Amino acid sequence: MAISDNLKVFSGTGHPDLARSICTEIGIDMGDIEIFKFANDNIFARILENVRGKDVFFVQTCVPPVNDRFMEILIAVDAFRRASAKRITVVLPYYPYARTDKKDQPRVPITAKLISKLLFSAGVDRILAMDLHAEQIQGFFDGPSDQLLAEPVLSRYFLESGMCGDKVVAVSPDTGSAQRVRRFAKRLNSSFAVIDKRRVGNDDKTEVINIVGDVKNKVAVLVDDEIDTGGTMINSANVLLNKGAKEVYTVATHGIFSKNAHERLEASNLSGVIVTDTFPRPNNFPKLTVLSVGALFADAIKAINEETSITQIFK
Repeated sequence: MAISDNLKVFSGTGHPDLARSICTEIGIDMGDIEIFKFANDNIFARILENVRGKDVFFVQTCVPPVNDRFMEILIAVDAFRRASAKRITVVLPYYPYARTDKKDQPRVPITAKLISKLLFSAGVDRILAMDLHAEQIQGFFDGPSDQLLAEPVLSRYFLESGMCGDKVVAVSPDTGSAQRVRRFAKRLNSSFAVIDKRRVGNDDKTEVINIVGDVKNKVAVLVDDEIDTGGTMINSANVLLNKGAKEVYTVATHGIFSKNAHERLEASNLSGVIVTDTFPRPNNFPKLTVLSVGALFADAIKAINEETSITQIFK
């Protein structure tokens, strides 16, 4: 089907390489927009082409400084709205503040909900995101939304590498990710295990309590939505190896790699680290493999533009 003339894809400053990849997959040029800061630290955005009556998609990964990247979204959306765009969809490869999605302590915010309210208040018509930290975040949206899953891309890597079936066990690093990992295990036709752990305070430290499932003499694949400091994956790998796993790989949609995570992961007992390119490519290290989700986003954007089903993408 020919690409609609009314489809426009623009990018923030967070991850323009992914936006260019999406446009290449669709077969269109990336929209022309300038975003910069004035000397007083105020962010400014100006659309450099006509968007009147257009179906606009604005792609932004909120890499550090996260709050600046998010303000870019709000300001750009206001510019698109005032320029009479027909529909504005914000594409969030990584949803910011997603981990603050519940009141698990007294007197704390639910920032993931606040992010949604700010987006729709600014004039967003639709949100397209990938692998939200928790399913309930979809309930925070006050308008249409779609969640893409990186499972087809990530699982294909293991299937093509021959790491599947009885010799593999897909492992959830915590009980909260169990549903995601169960789906992944089904794709690999492998067994499934869960690490029962608890988080200690707010400083990204965790304590492993037990492992539910058999990992002995199997290749363990740790599956999560993101790798941040890498501590959870490194500690989990050590526990799995102590329980008899032959080797351990870790796979995640979002490779955030805060602080010196890439150095810690490279020095760890992990055999490999597989992520997608929802974040800009980090400092390369030999154990790292980065898979592209540009085509997945491109298919979703075309489906939204053509008013067809996104569900078909995952089949």
